[in-house]
Formats: sequence, C-alpha cells, structure tokens
Amino acid sequence: MQKPIRTAVLSFWHVHAKDYALQAQQHPGTELAAIWDEQPERGRAEAEARGIRFYEQLDELLAEASIDAVIVTAPTADHPEIIKAAAAAGKHIFTEKVIALTLAECDGILESVRQADVALTVSLPRLNTPFTQAAQQLASDGLLGELTLVRARLSHSGALPTELEPLGYLPEAFFQQAQSGGGALTDLGCHPMYLVRLFLGMPSSVSASFGYVTGKEVEDNAAVTLRYASGALGLVEAGFVNHASPFTLELHGTKGSLIYSALDGKLMYRSVLLEENGSKRWHEAPLPAALPTSFEQWVSHIRGGTRAEHNIALARDLTRLIEASNQSALSGVAWQLGGR
Repeated sequence: MQKPIRTAVLSFWHVHAKDYALQAQQHPGTELAAIWDEQPERGRAEAEARGIRFYEQLDELLAEASIDAVIVTAPTADHPEIIKAAAAAGKHIFTEKVIALTLAECDGILESVRQADVALTVSLPRLNTPFTQAAQQLASDGLLGELTLVRARLSHSGALPTELEPLGYLPEAFFQQAQSGGGALTDLGCHPMYLVRLFLGMPSSVSASFGYVTGKEVEDNAAVTLRYASGALGLVEAGFVNHASPFTLELHGTKGSLIYSALDGKLMYRSVLLEENGSKRWHEAPLPAALPTSFEQWVSHIRGGTRAEHNIALARDLTRLIEASNQSALSGVAWQLGGR
C-alpha cells in the first residue's frame, strides 16, 4: 500500500481553501499534514481545528522533507513568490486560478515548475462537468457546424450588502486590488473565460467593460468580448451583484445551437442535421458522468509521474486572457493578442 501524499495548505486567504483542505483530508491518497498562513492567527486557528501543525515560517514548512505537496490558496498577487519557492523545494503544487496576474509572472512560475519537475495542477473545475463533456461531444460531432458565438455567464451576490453582512459575504480581502489583482472577472469570470477558450481557442483581441455597482476597489460587474479572425465572438459575463443569475453556457454555430442552464440542469440542442420533414425542435442531450475533480487529477499525476499538460496550457491562456481583459478595461480600448 502506497504512503499517503502528505500535503500542506499554504494560506486560507481564498474562499475555497477550506474545500481543498477537506479534499486533502478525505482523499484516500492524501493526508493533510500542515498549514502556513500569511496571517498567523488565521492559520493557527485552522491548524488547531484540524489537529495538525501550524508553521510560522513558510521556509520552515517547505524545508520539511516529510511534506510532499502543497495547496496554494494564498492571495493571487503572492502566487509567484510562493509557488516558485514550493517548486524549488520539490513540492508538488495544486493552486487556485489564476496562476498569476500577468503572463510574464505566469511563465516564470511555469519555468520554475518545469525545472523542478513537480506536478502542477490548476483548479479549473468546470472543465470536468457533465455539461462540458456533452457540449464538447456535440460540437465535435458537427451538429452545431462552425461555431460563431460562445457565451458563458457566471454571477452571484457576493458583494451585495445584507443586514448580517453589510459588505457582502465574500471576504473583504477579495476586494483589495493589491491582493486579488481584480474582482468579479479575475475571480469568478475565470470559469466562463476558460470555457469560451476551450470551445473557440485564443482570440485575436479582447474588449472588456467593468462596473462598480457597490463602489469597491475592484470591479463587481464585468463583460468581455473576445473577437476571432473567423468572425466568431466569445462573450464572458461575471458579477458579484446579482441576486439570482443561474450559470449559463451557449454555443451557436452555422448548423445548430446548444444551451445549458443551471436553472434546470438541462443541456438542450437543435441542429439542421436533425430536422427532417420540416420538424424543428430542441433535443435534450444525455449528460455523461463527471470527470475526476481537479484535485483527484492532481493526485493521479503525482502518483503516476505524469504532468497536467492540457490543464496547464489552458491555465496559462486563462492568465493571458484575464490580463488582457484588465488592460482593456483600464485603457478603454480593445487589447490585441497577436504576437503577445
């Protein structure tokens, strides 16, 4: 029987840090062994709650030979320093998106990971969902023809004030530019962004518009248009200021359309290739089983000595697209990606 992969959580800054800590506790191949946090009080409390060791110094934790891997859920702005240090220490790395705030920082991280030959996996969970698998299959079967527009929307009410939470339910640090690097798009918009990238590839230019409904330092409302040389368009929408806005994915092409909504969990499609005798109707696509989670895939890569090449390539493109979107919103003009 193989020994469990002894894993440490590096910071509970991110809202999903506790979820990943739980996965490390529950996965049969891993053991949650330690915690470090840039806020010692927070980290110490999380470690005490789990009965594991808290490290005051990150260097001391990374020097511990019994720690095999780390989950990096620190502020996004700190990813370059922390992930490079973890790679140099020979630790396998699981991290939240985005890898970094700029492509240059991202490439520096990936080079460190390559040189250290450690397994890196980035959490891109909607790549593993049944609806994404079914949509990919319908598109590859040609039922939609040439894709002309892909739209993905993800939004919640995390910045809206309530009586109990006057600043919204998201941590205040999520709205601090210096730590997060961005708001609704950088955090939540990553998911629709990598889905549009999955189906349409990389665009020639990106145009972004940000809204500041609650007056916070970072955007709480965002819309991005991705333009392609073929004439196709990608639309990415994200927000922290919507009370009830179900996740939506749409694929439209020259021969058909596909719509998935979390409102009813159904994936519906229509294609001219299926319209016989003038029959024009929508079909419900069967949904396959979900792929293993990003965390489970990471463990498999560590065990098998393999690397998450597809995941890393998509995560790199995601960093590039988010950076371009931020630049476009800041400058007010389309951000060209050709040759960058």
